Amino acid sequence: MRTPRLAALELRRFGRGKLPRAALVALLVLPLLYGALYLWSFWDPYGRLDRIPVALVNDDKGATADGKKVTAGDDIVAGLRDSRTFDWHEVSDAEARRGVEDGTYYLSLTMPADFSSRIASSAGDSPETGALRVRTNDANNYIVGQISKTVFNEVRSAASSNASRGFLDRIFISFSDIHGKTVTAARNADRLKGGIGKAEKGSRDLAAGLKDAKSGSGKLVKGLKKLDSGAGRLEDGSQKVADGTQTLADNVNGVYKQAGPFLKDNEKTIGDTARLVADSAKTVRHNLETVVERAPGAARVAHASSALLDAFYEAHCEKAVIPDPVCPDLKKARQAAADVATVADDLNTLIADQDGDLKTMRENLATLQKQAQALSARAPHLYEDIDDAVKRINELNDAAAEVAAGAKKLHAGIGTTGTGAVKLDQGIGTAESGARTLSGGMYRLVDGSGKLAGGLHDGAKKIPDYDEQDRDQRTGVMADPVQLASHDLHKAPNYGTGFAPYFIPLSLWVGAMVAYMLIPPLNRRALAAGSPAWRIALAGWLPVVAVGVLQTAALMAVLHWAIGLQMARAAGTVGFLFLVAACFAAIVQWLNARFGAAGRILVLALLMLQLTSAGGTYPVQTSPGFFKAVHPFLPMSYIVEALRRLITGGGLGPVWQACGVLTLFTAGAVALTALAARRRQVWTLDRLHPELSL
Repeated sequence: MRTPRLAALELRRFGRGKLPRAALVALLVLPLLYGALYLWSFWDPYGRLDRIPVALVNDDKGATADGKKVTAGDDIVAGLRDSRTFDWHEVSDAEARRGVEDGTYYLSLTMPADFSSRIASSAGDSPETGALRVRTNDANNYIVGQISKTVFNEVRSAASSNASRGFLDRIFISFSDIHGKTVTAARNADRLKGGIGKAEKGSRDLAAGLKDAKSGSGKLVKGLKKLDSGAGRLEDGSQKVADGTQTLADNVNGVYKQAGPFLKDNEKTIGDTARLVADSAKTVRHNLETVVERAPGAARVAHASSALLDAFYEAHCEKAVIPDPVCPDLKKARQAAADVATVADDLNTLIADQDGDLKTMRENLATLQKQAQALSARAPHLYEDIDDAVKRINELNDAAAEVAAGAKKLHAGIGTTGTGAVKLDQGIGTAESGARTLSGGMYRLVDGSGKLAGGLHDGAKKIPDYDEQDRDQRTGVMADPVQLASHDLHKAPNYGTGFAPYFIPLSLWVGAMVAYMLIPPLNRRALAAGSPAWRIALAGWLPVVAVGVLQTAALMAVLHWAIGLQMARAAGTVGFLFLVAACFAAIVQWLNARFGAAGRILVLALLMLQLTSAGGTYPVQTSPGFFKAVHPFLPMSYIVEALRRLITGGGLGPVWQACGVLTLFTAGAVALTALAARRRQVWTLDRLHPELSL
């Protein structure tokens, strides 16, 4: 009997009564109990999170930052209500604690009382982080706690981003304020540069004026030295004249009666003395006129220099925003000029006080000069004019005494004036040097102020000045600078689609396992008839393959049309599952044929081993070493990988690899089953009386 006919006979046995028919229907529907029901229950749990009761506690009291009310807790609560992530219940903290403990709520989220104040502290001197408190209870449900961590991390990131936006917005506003202040400083630096430029010109003019004043004071000193020298000679000469005239008068008066003979004997001496007196009177009168003429001019120069120094010192040292570095030298020059002006005033005062005396002195000197000249001319005739000469000598003596006293006062006054003039010259020299230093410093200050103004203008250009729109854009970017540009190449639309490659082969394995509980792995008729072993193996394998094809068709129809499983390659998926059903049937057949009743236990054990090492839930790399070691040697590992590509899309490399592996497993299992069939054709005591029977 041919193999297909033998397989058909096995299937026709299920049509001989109600119970066999019911068993066949149960056999076809059994994979649905594993595949469809499992996937249905896991289909989209994340889409129903809004049914999970979660306690929401908002104890936040709010805060104020920069005059604005901050209500971070209320903002988060409003956002959570709009998101409908969970079934939120706003309760007190105590009620939330009790609810999480007794299972009323799976978890709780609490905004503490200082939540807003901590977030607002970013604008102060002691910034603090705000903390959202999450309370979970794994005794209620472990998975909900893991889901909540992901959800609340997003909530925390959103709250942190909002806080960062406010903080960064204040930073950008500060940039704008700094920009405005820098622009104002640059404009003020421009005005400072102009003012310092004028001051620099004034310092140059001052230096030039002081140079002229120095030249005039030098001339004044030289003139006063000459005048002092002449006054000294005048004092000495006038004193000598006074002494001589006094002696002369005494002698004349004393020996008036003997004058004649004396005059005869001393005519030449009297003539020489008279000429000397005339010359001395002329020199003194000339020098005295020079002092009177030049003293007012020198005083005016001294006062003008002192006033100029006073004005410059007041402008650049007392009223200046930044005092000039040469102010100490200017102060010394200012004091020296004041001293010189005082000395010049003293000289003028002296001249003014003695104006009458000086005038009289000049007149007396002129008279003395004339008289001395006349005496010199008349000396040879003195004898005849003795009477008149005695009188004139007495008058001359008095005038000479007055001239001597005036010359002494004049010499003393001119000496004081000379000392003041020297100080004036030195002070003006110091002032001139300081003015030159000031001019150089002012020049460098002008250059520095220009660089300062230019630097401030350049700095103002580099400091950003953001308007409200720019600030909003930049704070958004900086508060959340890294965005996750997620692109899923072949996205599974829901949880069930992602787990379908794991549950579908599980259901087909169970279907094959239960099928060989109803259909013998080796056809008894073929064994009894002594058919070839390969025919016996195929006769026991093909009926289960047919059942597997029907199971696959029923399972995929329900998954697609009833539950909503969408497959990127539907025909390829179904065709591949036919191969999976054939491979599983061959493996389960061999285990049952080779090990008998113990084979059923091995089938279940192999199922458990495949489920734990196939990587259907977590990546196999996260499994213990044993499961990673056996992963490449079990068919379900390749089936799960291939179904992922067929259902969600992707390259077909793993699919073709899985087809090759399943073909090898199928051929090997059928060959091993044929070998077992050959052994079963030989009856032994163990077969007649098996140790274990199921």
